[in-house]
Amino acid sequence: MTSLEASRLFEELRNRRPLVHHITNYVTVNDCANIAICTGAAPVMADAIEEMDDMVSIAGALVLNIGTLNDRLVKSMLAAGRRANELGIPVIVDPVGAGATPYRTETVNQLLNDLDVAVLKGNAGEIGIMAGSDAKVVGVDSHGVKGDPVEICSEYAERLGLTVVMTAPEDIISDGKDTYVVSNGHPMMELVSGTGCMASTVVGAFNAISKDRALASASALVAMGLAGEKAALEAKGPMSFRTKLFDSMYNMTPADVASGAKVRKI
Repeated sequence: MTSLEASRLFEELRNRRPLVHHITNYVTVNDCANIAICTGAAPVMADAIEEMDDMVSIAGALVLNIGTLNDRLVKSMLAAGRRANELGIPVIVDPVGAGATPYRTETVNQLLNDLDVAVLKGNAGEIGIMAGSDAKVVGVDSHGVKGDPVEICSEYAERLGLTVVMTAPEDIISDGKDTYVVSNGHPMMELVSGTGCMASTVVGAFNAISKDRALASASALVAMGLAGEKAALEAKGPMSFRTKLFDSMYNMTPADVASGAKVRKI
């Protein structure tokens, strides 16, 4: 992958404006909708099981986020995911807090077992726990993973037959064959609730316009991380950073992505 490939996908996303259907958590739902718009996609945030078939049918990607988990949402996620599978629409799962409670871990396993998931995107602790590595999650925050993150991601991706995205100071993206490392981002992104959820939205948007899941996911994290870098240049604290993050994504150009991407294939 080159910076030009990420730039090309970003330009195509802006031209096509795909619809990204979310069943997500209510803590960050508005931020996810706004980052979708600023990236160049169109969001819909619908979780009523009665409209899952209709809503999924018009989407380019489906993002399932278990941040504020309950049985009603799980049923809607499964219904939406099955419909997405029927239509060949990519399903992105964000296993927020997996490992913090058995309910969360079991729910992620249910989604992975019952659905054809295209991308599993989580922080180091969440991915490490799901992969069976020595990792720790407290609440919804990662407390790290022991072992080689590249090896963990690539082996887990190959085992599940999907693309695994592990977000960290250096993001790892692997489909078991191709593995990318993205170094874009800024420490202030950890000071604002929801940047991980927003990253999943951007991953969904890029996967809506490319069937190369690893390339699309890596390009998404380049764009999200680059927006964080640009936002931090003018921010005075977490809340001004949050506002600048949206502005930076909105004002980003394909040329910015081409010149600012910090990505390598390993």
